[in-house]
Amino acid sequence: MKADAAPKIQAKDYKSDIKPVWCPGCGDYSVLSAITKALAEMGVAPENAAIVSGIGCSSRIPAYTTCYGFHGVHGRALPLAIGLKIARPDLTVLVAGGDGDGYSIGGNHFIHACRRNVDITYVVMDNQVYGMTKGQPSPTTEPEWVSALAPSGTGLRPFRPLGIALAAGANFIARGFSGDPKGTTKLLIEAIRHPGFSLVEILSPCVTYRPEQREWKKIVRPAPVEPTSDQGRAAKRLLTDDGFNTGILFRSDTAPYQPPVGKQSASLAAIEKEFAV
Repeated sequence: MKADAAPKIQAKDYKSDIKPVWCPGCGDYSVLSAITKALAEMGVAPENAAIVSGIGCSSRIPAYTTCYGFHGVHGRALPLAIGLKIARPDLTVLVAGGDGDGYSIGGNHFIHACRRNVDITYVVMDNQVYGMTKGQPSPTTEPEWVSALAPSGTGLRPFRPLGIALAAGANFIARGFSGDPKGTTKLLIEAIRHPGFSLVEILSPCVTYRPEQREWKKIVRPAPVEPTSDQGRAAKRLLTDDGFNTGILFRSDTAPYQPPVGKQSASLAAIEKEFAV
């Protein structure tokens, strides 16, 4: 008699016992679900995946999964994830963040993560506001948006992350919408499988501080063009894009950066002894 086949990994196997504390209706619930479904469909065991984050509503995701997780400091998730992937190339490494954490204090790390092209996937939940800290405008907030903390708007042009990622050397660029969980799951699978640095921007409404974003479901649509590997063509698309075209917008076959991993030269005990006071 043949031995029973190993049980198939399911999305629920990636969910921890900690319940999310996002506001009811937050798009991040759907993104968390898409991440677990993507990993399950790919058959990545929880112990073979790591999710790194910084600070913000979306950065709580590592605690809500059974994968290895690291909740870092504000804006520093990408260098942490890059170091992890270089040291442990066998792991599937994802970074979860938001538009504030990733594009403001983490902006310089974002640019150089694109340039370095290490094989990680950066999932950015963009709601165009600092939701966890009570609704300040973020780098992607439109200049005329009026709030209690910006009664006259910012008057500043919004950061264009996808265009910046293209110019800096990202290998894969896509946009999804949390209101399309199946499409988001498919995008994440494509991004994780693609070698090199993959950026997936997910429009994730903040219904508490930006209730008007509920209307996004009427505006988002699949990009009317096929993915391209031509930087010039992609640049034209991204610079004329209104921010609501979804799908894979650029993918390149540039080889990812992965230096050789050396053998351990000293035990942990020996290192601790060297630094003992």
